[in-house]
Amino acid sequence: MSVQTIQAFSEKARSDAELGSALKACQKIKELRALARDNGFEIHEDSLYPPNEPQFTEDQLSERLVKALLRA
Repeated sequence: MSVQTIQAFSEKARSDAELGSALKACQKIKELRALARDNGFEIHEDSLYPPNEPQFTEDQLSERLVKALLRA
């Protein structure tokens, strides 16, 4: 799994309002990964965390996932 897959999923969520809303509703990593998988993207959890660069923006994620993934 590469960061490019996460980036592609993030871009799709930005361009698809319904997917973007579903992503924002995710409260847990497993929910985010299931949503990605349902949309054709296989994301491994360890690829989401630092030292990898964040591929999502704060406005794309729930407050809980912002704290987990963006270290805000």
